[in-house]
Amino acid sequence: MSDFKDNTSSEHIPVLIEQIAELLTLPQDAVIVDATVGHGGHSLRFGAKLGPRGTIIGLDVDEASLARAQFILNPLKCNVTLVRENFANLPQVLKEHNIDKVDLIFADLGFCSAQLNDPNRGFSFQQNMPLDMRLDSRIKTTAKDIVDTYDQKTLADLIYEYGEERASRRIARFIVDFRKNQQIMTTSQLANLVCKALNKIPSLANRIHPATKTFQALRIAVNDELACLERLLQFAPDYLKKNGHIAVISFHSLEDRLVKYNFRQNKLQQTYEILTKKPIIPTEEEISLNPRARSSKLRIAKRL
Repeated sequence: MSDFKDNTSSEHIPVLIEQIAELLTLPQDAVIVDATVGHGGHSLRFGAKLGPRGTIIGLDVDEASLARAQFILNPLKCNVTLVRENFANLPQVLKEHNIDKVDLIFADLGFCSAQLNDPNRGFSFQQNMPLDMRLDSRIKTTAKDIVDTYDQKTLADLIYEYGEERASRRIARFIVDFRKNQQIMTTSQLANLVCKALNKIPSLANRIHPATKTFQALRIAVNDELACLERLLQFAPDYLKKNGHIAVISFHSLEDRLVKYNFRQNKLQQTYEILTKKPIIPTEEEISLNPRARSSKLRIAKRL
C-alpha cells in the first residue's frame, strides 16, 4: 500500500462534490453504488456519513483505479466492496452480492488525471502515446484499430456522431489517405493529422485543441460509452429504493442529453422527481482549482 502514498501528482480531484453533499442526505445504513469509483474521492465523502451498517459498492473497469480506491476508502467504517466491472452490468453485480435495492446510484462520467496522463493509454494529445484509448484492457478493439480499418464513410460518421465534428468527412479523408502509406500509431500522429485536415495550429489562445472532438469520438467508440450509459439509466429505477437518488455528472453534450431525456421520461411516468431543473455546474473557484471540472454538469433525480 505504501506505493500509493507517494502517487499524488496525478490524484483525481472529485468534481462538484460540495454541491452533491449539499443536495443528498443519506441514512447511516445506506447502500450506495458508485458506478465509476475511480480513485474513490466521491465515495470517501459519501462513506464518511455512513456507519458500520452502511455499504458502498464501487465499480470500475480500471484495475489501477480500483487499487487506488481500495487504499483511499480503507479508513471508512462502512462496508466497501470494489468490483472490476462496467456499470452497464450493475444488475449482475447487485445480484451476486444479494442486494435488491439501493439508496443511491452515482456516476461521474469523467476521467481521472492518472488515466489521461498514463503514457500507455493514448487518451491525450499533449504527449506522444500509443493510440489505444481503452479504459478496460480487456476490450479487444483499440483506437488504432478503428483508424486503421474503418472505411472513410464509417469513420466520418463516427467522428460526426460521437465528436459532433462538422469537418468529420475531411478528417476521415485525411486519415484514409495517410494510412495508404503508413499506419497511424500514436496520438501525436493523429492529432497532427487532424490539425492538418482542419488547417489549424494548436495555440494557447484557444484552450480547445483542434483534435479534441475527434479524440472524444474515438474514445466513446472504443469504450462503447453511450450505450453503457443508456443501459445504466434504463435499469436504474428498478434498483432504487423509494426516495432513493440517482446522480450523474456528465462532461459533454451527448452524455448530458441522454441523462436529461431519461430523467424527463421517468418524470412523465411518475417514476422520478427531478431535483435539478437545470444542471448544476462548478463554481469559478472550483474551475480555477480544477480546470478539468469546467465542462461538468450534475443532474439528480429522486425515485418516487
